[in-house]
Amino acid sequence: MHFHAPEGARKGRGATGNIQGRYEIGQREDFDDGWGDEVDAESAAPLRTVVTEELAKSILSRNASPDLPFNVSLNPYRGCEHGCIYCFARPSHSYLGLSPGLDFESRIFAKVNAPELLMRELAKPSYQPEPIALGINTDAYQPCERELQLTRRVLQVLHDCEHPVALITKSSLIERDIDLLAAMAAKRQAVAAITITTLDPAIARTLEPRATTPVRRLRTVRTLAEAGIPVSVSIAPVIPFITEPDLERVIEAAAEAGALRAGYIVLRLPWEVNPLFQDWLNAHFPERAKRVMNRIREMRGGADYEADFGKRMRGEGVWADLLRQRFEKAVARVGLGERGSLGMLDASRFKRPYVPSEKDRLSGQLGLF
Repeated sequence: MHFHAPEGARKGRGATGNIQGRYEIGQREDFDDGWGDEVDAESAAPLRTVVTEELAKSILSRNASPDLPFNVSLNPYRGCEHGCIYCFARPSHSYLGLSPGLDFESRIFAKVNAPELLMRELAKPSYQPEPIALGINTDAYQPCERELQLTRRVLQVLHDCEHPVALITKSSLIERDIDLLAAMAAKRQAVAAITITTLDPAIARTLEPRATTPVRRLRTVRTLAEAGIPVSVSIAPVIPFITEPDLERVIEAAAEAGALRAGYIVLRLPWEVNPLFQDWLNAHFPERAKRVMNRIREMRGGADYEADFGKRMRGEGVWADLLRQRFEKAVARVGLGERGSLGMLDASRFKRPYVPSEKDRLSGQLGLF
């Protein structure tokens, strides 16, 4: 399978070993991300995105982290056009010899064989179904998904096999797939989470420059909920003195929009994310930068980041405890529960797909003679 460049796309230079080629994405189809006429002159010129086809060797990732409510995840893309300055996945681009900064946002790798790899994985006699978390490292509904539709095709495989899935995104593009998700949710095979970091559009515009607006994300929560899809809101990351004052407002808005649960994660600054975030902080909030970093260190045992299980998501100490208490009181006040495990999803209906073996395919071809 090959990615066909949209009309008007210009072929990029590509890596020496890149036989699939890569393309610069120019004009895209109209999509309501909520910004409309609010885009200023500086941000109106979009960052030029280069999408490179990648033939992945495997597609399912497994983890044993006690901090995560899932064991298996699938990411159709590497890199993310949303450009969220805090993204914990940025350092992964360093392994490709690319920068965790602008390269991560503009040089995207699309695993074009993801649906086929997933089908082969599900077809194995040894495969045991359990919920697959879709779009964990990088957003499965980032802008290039509008043309490539890898997430849509992965969902189609899971839908046809009656396999449970959980999705998390900042994009309203998820509404495109309500037909599949609603049918799966009716059988307890799909849940979704929408990340809402802040309700302040000015902060969101610099923090998550090419993601859907906060107000538009709330509308997506309502649209999913009205379609019968269980939806939660992820308040992540909570940044002291920047997005943290919005915590209660986001929870109230999420409940009003129809979310069933909410969760939060304190800002994480692993590896190259740390200097990138601090550069952003000094550029946009110089008067608060010292206070922000001091508070982060107070919740991270004096360091900028602590990777220990049980601590990395929520932090520790007095301020982490106060944040937890604020969250718990807010969700109790509006009737939301914390985002729990994926145990609510039903894998009992799973239908193992049939994928012909190489021997079967060869026999079929010989039968033509």
